[in-house]
Amino acid sequence: MRQWTVDAFASAPFKGNPACVVEPFDQWPSDGWMQALAKENNQAETAFLLRTGDPARFGLRWFTPGMEVDLCGHATLASAHVLLAELGLEAPALTFDTRSGPLIVSRASVGYEMDFPAGPPRRTAPPAGLVEALGVTPAEVWAGRYLVAVLDNAAAVHAVTPDIRALAPIQGEAGEVGQVIVCALADPSDDVDVVDRFFAPGCGVDEDPATGSAHCILGPLYADKLGRTTVRFRQVFPGRGGDIESETRGDRVLLRGQALTVIESRLRV
Repeated sequence: MRQWTVDAFASAPFKGNPACVVEPFDQWPSDGWMQALAKENNQAETAFLLRTGDPARFGLRWFTPGMEVDLCGHATLASAHVLLAELGLEAPALTFDTRSGPLIVSRASVGYEMDFPAGPPRRTAPPAGLVEALGVTPAEVWAGRYLVAVLDNAAAVHAVTPDIRALAPIQGEAGEVGQVIVCALADPSDDVDVVDRFFAPGCGVDEDPATGSAHCILGPLYADKLGRTTVRFRQVFPGRGGDIESETRGDRVLLRGQALTVIESRLRV
């Protein structure tokens, strides 16, 4: 059985966010086996695919080293890349059946385009402990699936060094525990609109290099702030980072990015 490591939201090796994608199954392995392999891989996500009667439709599940998650953008992008670029599937678009409903990925002029549910956040007060855990006072806080801390400028986003253990139990209004985005408008000299980072100790990832699900929240937020549907983001994880373009269309958001394979391996279990 083969497995690929793909750098998602990256135009060059060792950038973006790595995800492991396992060759498609005819039936799901046990949850325990999938969780054990995800822990062995020790990447932010390992993606598992299930064949269906439609050659362009697959079941898709995502596991961090610590848990199964409901939505993962970069591992969805990596899965589409494996099916189209590595396995040679001929299809204009792929549909993935997931815990978050059907997700569609198609080829774009450069890279891929993903059709995901939008998650516009709500303005809120900072929850207890957030300022202390981040070590900086946000200009604004928004609550959605993840908390969003809007900082004063791009330099503050680059500089933030949160207390990860203190961040882990923090939760917004009905959002997920220990998952916080920090963001700000990019510098005028930059070639993107917004810079951001994503800390996710609540699901076993201290900091994620490039996160599709975070931009399902940031896309609508900054589309409203900037007064246009398309926004260019750079997730500035130190030493890696990734570029993601979002286009908000009502209750959906299109996420665009590139991907490339860096490792092909063979499982012996």
